[in-house]
Amino acid sequence: MLCATVAASFVSMAHAQTYPIKPIRFIVPWTPGSGTDLMSRMLAQRLNEPLGQQVVVDNRGGAGAIIGTEAAAKSLPDGYTIYVGGSVSMAISPVLYKKVAYDPVKDFAPVSLMTKFFNAVAVHPSVPARSIKELIALSKAKPGELTFASAGSGSTSHLSGELFMNMTGVKWVHVPYKGGGQSVTGVLSGEAHMMLAPISTVVQHGKTGRMRVIAVTSAKRVGSLPETPTVSEAGVAGFEYGGWQGILVPAGVSPEIISRLNAAILKAIHSPEFKDYLQQEGSELVGSTPDAFGAFLRDEVVKHAKIVRAAGIKPQ
Repeated sequence: MLCATVAASFVSMAHAQTYPIKPIRFIVPWTPGSGTDLMSRMLAQRLNEPLGQQVVVDNRGGAGAIIGTEAAAKSLPDGYTIYVGGSVSMAISPVLYKKVAYDPVKDFAPVSLMTKFFNAVAVHPSVPARSIKELIALSKAKPGELTFASAGSGSTSHLSGELFMNMTGVKWVHVPYKGGGQSVTGVLSGEAHMMLAPISTVVQHGKTGRMRVIAVTSAKRVGSLPETPTVSEAGVAGFEYGGWQGILVPAGVSPEIISRLNAAILKAIHSPEFKDYLQQEGSELVGSTPDAFGAFLRDEVVKHAKIVRAAGIKPQ
């Protein structure tokens, strides 16, 4: 038994030393042209050099990223399939849907957390609230009268609103739209009173006055809105909510290959071009060890399960 274990260890090390010897498939569980797709393609281009092989993007969009995620989970654990997971596919969908055929913790091995992005609390100009404290007071004076738009049930813009209501005791009416663009239009038209949407989607509307951005959901202020306070510092202590994206591989990939991939990814995402792209999108560059990403992922699954339970959302 000992000899077999040692032999297997040598085989694994030898494989890692020669890896990669062929192109690597990069599963993106979203359609071409989406924000995650564009970021993934930029990353793929910058992985070719440090890995010495071409990294080919394979779009597997559909069912809210579930189709691509299931495909990644079922791939061979040989290091030739990598996958970009995010808060929706890895932390929200497994909690919201009963028939998800993957476990975000058991079926994947984390490589590196890449980015985080946060929301902005934006209200229609007709809403007479210019701060979080004023919004809370108005909401409590008119329980169930104010509406908040989201990109759809189970989206980060939906669950951030649910978390806000849970932590403040206010009662809003959720208005789910069929996508982020439509939800923004809903607030711009006054059809919905407010939204907690990705900063990049509302920052320009805030500058033109078509929306009033009163806070951001990050732990610290962001560069694109330096004068805008965080929700936490504006009165809801400890509030933080954001989406994220990271690279994972199917469970069973050797630690040596994961280490090689981690080094290549960290080099790629710290390139000036990648940093500039993230800044324009309002995202925060992270970069992490596999262990740190694994701990973060487990915390995210637990966090979203609590949000869903507190909101009374029934798994579908």
